[in-house]
Amino acid sequence: MQNNININEINMLRTELELLMRERQSLLKVTGAAAGLIAEMDSHNLPLSTVEAADLLATSINSLAEETLQDALIAVNAEIVN
Repeated sequence: MQNNININEINMLRTELELLMRERQSLLKVTGAAAGLIAEMDSHNLPLSTVEAADLLATSINSLAEETLQDALIAVNAEIVN
């Protein structure tokens, strides 16, 4: 009986981990797309409220770990061009 409970717990954890990994991939795609959008924006031609929202987004993206940002860019087949 104890072994059966452990197998059930392992299966539940496996299912949860798979769900979290799919969610991470989705979030990486959103982040990568947002980073690409910010990189292409010309803030001189935007209303102030849009610039403020873009600045908030850019600040959030810039706070990511470099590895996470790279994963996000890879998720949308984008790259940072200096």
